[in-house]
Amino acid sequence: MPEEVLFESESDQSREQIASFLWTVSDNLDGGESITLSAGGDSVTMTPPAPPTFEVKAEREGPTDGPKELSIEFELEWDEHAADEGGSGGQLQIE
Repeated sequence: MPEEVLFESESDQSREQIASFLWTVSDNLDGGESITLSAGGDSVTMTPPAPPTFEVKAEREGPTDGPKELSIEFELEWDEHAADEGGSGGQLQIE
């Protein structure tokens, strides 16, 4: 399936700034509210259903013989036209 990027932002942020963004997403999810992403003149508002699929990845990327980049990715996914039952897998814990 081809991917269409609706919004993208990448910038260096302090850990505190990142935590603030994640708290806002958390509060909106907990309250059943939409999530609006905006930067410059770009903006998108999305309303995750109850329940979306929650994907968490820890990755190491880079050339075999070169420097590596580490990442933690958090992703909410849902079918645009129907409510999903969610994915399968073990019980997630984040510490």
